[in-house]
Amino acid sequence: MKEIYGYYQKFGHETEVMGASFRNKGEILELAGCDLLTISPQLLGELKNSTEPVEHKLSPAMASDIKIERLNLDEAKFRWLLNENAMATEKTTEGIRLFNADAMKLQDYLAAKIR
Repeated sequence: MKEIYGYYQKFGHETEVMGASFRNKGEILELAGCDLLTISPQLLGELKNSTEPVEHKLSPAMASDIKIERLNLDEAKFRWLLNENAMATEKTTEGIRLFNADAMKLQDYLAAKIR
């Protein structure tokens, strides 16, 4: 996430980076400053009850200092690099499946409420 955020900020891509699927409070704190985060109610509670200081880990200013080369990509190169990154491929696929499962649960819940 830090590398993705830094790359987009450094090279002026107008997009928002969203972190998700956190397993603990520490993972969230490591991305303090990220554009968007999806955080479970349990972890939100832990953050609310914490007195631990929150240090900014990500910012556009910090991104300008990272050592990373600009990628020149066409669709074929992008797909190849994505395929070569097992975590990116597997986590993207897992995320899509989980979001779809949640969407189906929500659809069923709402359908039951309006009957």
